[in-house]
Amino acid sequence: MVKTVFGPRPLPDHTIITGAAGWLGRGLCNLLSSPEGRYGRPGGITAIVRSSQEAALLADLADVTTVIADVTDPGSLSGAFADAGSATDVIHTAGVIHPANVTEFETINAGGARNVVAACTAAGVRRLVHVSSNSPFGLNPDRDDTFRHHEPYRPYLGYGISKMHAEQAVLDGCRAGLDAVMVRPPWFYGPWQPLRQTTFFKMVGSGRFPLFGGGHQRRSMVYIENLVQGIVRASLSDADPGSAWWVADARPYTVAEIVSTVQAALRAEGLPSKGGGLKVPQFVSGVAVTADRLLQKAGRYKQEIHVLGEMGATIACDISVTRTELGYEPEIDLLEGMRRSIRWCVTQGVALS
Repeated sequence: MVKTVFGPRPLPDHTIITGAAGWLGRGLCNLLSSPEGRYGRPGGITAIVRSSQEAALLADLADVTTVIADVTDPGSLSGAFADAGSATDVIHTAGVIHPANVTEFETINAGGARNVVAACTAAGVRRLVHVSSNSPFGLNPDRDDTFRHHEPYRPYLGYGISKMHAEQAVLDGCRAGLDAVMVRPPWFYGPWQPLRQTTFFKMVGSGRFPLFGGGHQRRSMVYIENLVQGIVRASLSDADPGSAWWVADARPYTVAEIVSTVQAALRAEGLPSKGGGLKVPQFVSGVAVTADRLLQKAGRYKQEIHVLGEMGATIACDISVTRTELGYEPEIDLLEGMRRSIRWCVTQGVALS
């Protein structure tokens, strides 16, 4: 198959992926290593995982070599970067979104980024692509607002602060001579999903997903293959070190539209869906945000409360600069992406009802 050209730089001889057993990491390993795909990587992929159990998730992939290491342990990264050099690209996806303890935000997200930046600098890699988030920029002040290409940091709680610190570590590396760029995906969806996304599907299918104030909040989302396309384009672009781009689907969706689309996708795949959603007053989301702040201030984290608070807000971004500078064009829309996600769950034996 003729490979699609995604940027002015040639494909790297070698690619290192951190967090390779995670949702995005597995997507990258599968799509970049597929001989039938358009993202093929000559020289293969080194996938950094934390355990033999995680390595087993990637065991069937050709040209993927797993190395057990931890981004929070600088010494353990030395083996993973042993063969790195000026023809190596690194994609840093490792991180934690819903931790057991709030201290993990800084240890894994910020500290891990600093260690990866140091390892990349020492190895003299060609480029580091750091996968960031919308959270360093917080929430849109109202549902009509959209994050522009350049936004000031307004981090949202512990996760947002740690991802802001991770970005700052990358920028420090750039000032010291490292070629690094960043992509900023919002909520992503697609195959290789974790349990929390399965729970989302179940709640939507049963009609129990909360719609705050009618569900008119706007959310940018990104299908995982759209995100991989953006990451590949960022790695092969001739942009200056320190550049960053939003990578999302073509437009933001309202929460009500997301729910109705998932319900349509479930029905299209032959699964039951009751329709509708659980109408909840807007103030309940505000109560959850307050509770989340108090819990995190006390060093505790409760995923359900955090998600409940966030679902009442708008988090929408503008990808027009990404399209112009990287030639990025999201190819999978929400309905098709959700149908593919559901089909993946079915093939994996994941129950959605």
